Amino acid sequence: MFELAAYGARRRVRGALALSVGLSAFSGLYAAFFPSVTEGIDLDQYAESLPPVFVEAFGLRSLGSIEGFLATELYQFAWVILLGLYLAYSAASLVAGDVDSERIDVLLALPVSRARLVGEKFLSVAPGVLVINVVVAAATWAATRAIGYPVGAVDLAAVHLLSLPYLFACAAVGLAFSVAVDRESVAQRAAMATVFGLFLLESVVGTTDYDWLGYAAPMRYYDPTAILVDGTWDLGGAAILTAATLALVAASQQYFRRKDVN
Repeated sequence: MFELAAYGARRRVRGALALSVGLSAFSGLYAAFFPSVTEGIDLDQYAESLPPVFVEAFGLRSLGSIEGFLATELYQFAWVILLGLYLAYSAASLVAGDVDSERIDVLLALPVSRARLVGEKFLSVAPGVLVINVVVAAATWAATRAIGYPVGAVDLAAVHLLSLPYLFACAAVGLAFSVAVDRESVAQRAAMATVFGLFLLESVVGTTDYDWLGYAAPMRYYDPTAILVDGTWDLGGAAILTAATLALVAASQQYFRRKDVN
């Protein structure tokens, strides 16, 4: 049971550890810069001079506090954009990679259903996502205490826990393209373009009369700035992202069951 998921997770663990180290280094670097960057500079006043769309897109609030600074520099950028794009890109190869390389014939010959194959392929992403969150959370906690500006442990844990539904939703977008497109490179590019396009959509319409269009973007339901700065946890948004992820995975399983794999 879950042999395919375990095998896939083992293949991805090295990449997850490397990404964890890189993001932890960024976190430590941002924390180290914070005291000197904020000395004698009113970052909040600077943020107010920027276009509202830019402020909305990157959650530029309370930059003079360590919570607001990290929310903008680390989480809004590295988590919402970079890590979301990475997981969409990575998940887009889960099935399409095997089809493109013709390994899919071997997998389909195993005594497992197509739905289980797709489901376990998706589950193989989970351990890496958990490793990244645990390592970076620990590194950020240690770095902020080392500089004398500690971030609240509860809110820091919350910003990482509530990122899981968002990150899995991005991965589910990649999975959908992975079963729909046979060429791995096409699936990867389409998944990244979709996630980034949804980010741009949410950024552009968020301050307009067409705000309702942003409900299609997973970024609408995960706000690191609200968690770290305001202590506000959007549990409803997390539930919506979880439901969307399950729906995309189920739809991907159903589609692959009926698909003629050449």
